[in-house]
Amino acid sequence: MQRYFVNETFNTEKELVITGDSARHISKVMRMEAGEKVIVVVEEIAYICEIISLSDEVVVKQTGETVPSPEMPVQVDIACGLPKGDKLEFIAQKGTELGMHRLIPFKAERSIVKWDEKKGEKKTERTQKIAQEAAEQSHRTHVPEISNPITFKQLLSLLENYDHVFIADEEDAKKENRTRFADKLKKVYDNKSKSILLIFGPEGGISRTEAESLLNAGAVTMSLGPRILRAETAPLYALSAISYEFE
Repeated sequence: MQRYFVNETFNTEKELVITGDSARHISKVMRMEAGEKVIVVVEEIAYICEIISLSDEVVVKQTGETVPSPEMPVQVDIACGLPKGDKLEFIAQKGTELGMHRLIPFKAERSIVKWDEKKGEKKTERTQKIAQEAAEQSHRTHVPEISNPITFKQLLSLLENYDHVFIADEEDAKKENRTRFADKLKKVYDNKSKSILLIFGPEGGISRTEAESLLNAGAVTMSLGPRILRAETAPLYALSAISYEFE
């Protein structure tokens, strides 16, 4: 059953009007007809609805059924140093499928990409749309927010908002005696924590200055194994590990 996220709300008759891209997708792409059912997500609740009428807009009505939420029991945000090319979009898409709650790009010391503020807004909008499409495809009830890139100083100020903060540091991967990420996640799980921030560097990794600042602010390192992972691979590895532990 197709799933659509909408900003509109149901009226007193439990009906709702879908407009824009979602309405065009229902009528033009899927070629659905009145009487067919779709899932409409409003304020993170997935309602099974029946299509009442179609034109440039689509009118749907609740059937009285809802779909259970597939969201992780813990909120996992990803902060990643601005990567090259379309890697940010890749992280947004695959991270959404794996349960990411929010994506926070930051201007890291080793980021090669220089963020163009004029073109940046459109890039963020495009990445947000990719996240929404991925949320619909993976039957999420939450669309991860894609933030505009922030400074490293702003990132540091966010740490106090989380129960746990982990940083992926390649220097940690080189150690013979590494603390397994699984062992650290066990403690997070046992403490019934509600929020986690995972921090990853760009292609060149997190600088030593950045790592020290994060550790002094309360972050701890996470070992993702003995191999050095790409900037776009590491967040997905960590999300998979958290999903395995919590779900």
